[in-house]
Amino acid sequence: MNYKSIIYLAIAFTTTIGFAQTKPINVVENFKPSSVNQQGKQYPQVNSEGRVRASISAPQANKVQLDLGGVKYDMVKDEKGVWTGESLPQDEGFHYYQLNIDGASVPDPGTLYFYGAGRLGSGIEIPATDQDFFALKDVPHGLVSENIYFSKLTNSFRRCFVYTPANYNGDTKTRYPVLYLQHGSFEDETGWAVQGKANLILDNLIASKKAKPMIVVMDNGYAYKPQNNAAVDKNARPESVFEQVVINEIIPMIDAKFRTIANRENRAIAGLSMGANQTMRIMMNNLETFSHYGGFSGTSNYPSIDAIDANTFLDGKYKDGKAVNAKIKLFWLGLGTKEPSPFPKSVGAFKTMLDQQGIKYKFYESPGTAHEWLTWRRCLNQFAPLLFQ
Repeated sequence: MNYKSIIYLAIAFTTTIGFAQTKPINVVENFKPSSVNQQGKQYPQVNSEGRVRASISAPQANKVQLDLGGVKYDMVKDEKGVWTGESLPQDEGFHYYQLNIDGASVPDPGTLYFYGAGRLGSGIEIPATDQDFFALKDVPHGLVSENIYFSKLTNSFRRCFVYTPANYNGDTKTRYPVLYLQHGSFEDETGWAVQGKANLILDNLIASKKAKPMIVVMDNGYAYKPQNNAAVDKNARPESVFEQVVINEIIPMIDAKFRTIANRENRAIAGLSMGANQTMRIMMNNLETFSHYGGFSGTSNYPSIDAIDANTFLDGKYKDGKAVNAKIKLFWLGLGTKEPSPFPKSVGAFKTMLDQQGIKYKFYESPGTAHEWLTWRRCLNQFAPLLFQ
């Protein structure tokens, strides 16, 4: 093998593993500013191929990269010290990303900031072919309000965001069913209303009479028992009390503060990823409280892909299929067709257990999406019309 062949192989290998990418060739030059940019900012931009172009002024920097989708793309500096670079085509939908400047990961100052991956950071929206269902339209709009409360169980102030449908404040006699809707790992109570566009999805569904008007409560899934710092094992995980917070604090507060129909037939619970795991456990432990369940990209056997023994799983909550069917009016599961491991096999193992127990459920697959917000927006859009029928 000659010297040139070795160089070509090295280049091919570097490109294949994808740790860093140089400027792509044959880029379609029809870039437009992202829909989630800061007001007046021209970058980042997205073109018709789904490529992302970022730009930042950093005259003193030696190396700048666009860090998106697990790949770092090298950016190029011009004579004014402005760095610009593009990504390969991305899947449609919302994605978190960041810039890497001389080894430091920083948000892109051109975008709005979103809480994800455990921090406030940048986001990019690749236009989806079906984005009409979560688009801002000229329809009656509901209200998303911030509600702060003190939790005795966590000994801390907490907050939830509550969606009330259009005309909630105009018609003061009507009472509404409630959906408790949870975020995923390293996200918080802002996720569904901001990245998830839950309010716009519900506005559009309700305006077109595809879903019943409902209240939606979005709380923070991270809730821990207070710890005595002097006695805490720093390596031990704090004890989660989220289920207790939901049952003993959030639901009573919502029923007291809002015009709810306060019974199990008019109460649903759902979540994505970690939130799907949490809400499934809460549902099965409190069948006297909820009658509808939705799990988006997650089940309570995660991350296991092993066969489930219904006699022991979740203390045998699924072993009597007839009893489960009698209690749960809607058991709904959703998943993207491009979800990473172990989600497809983990959810698959759970579905197999449901089938073996004769438990009725509905299953939806979001075409061409992975573990991401477009999957979960579509799930909510499919799930909400089936509630409280």
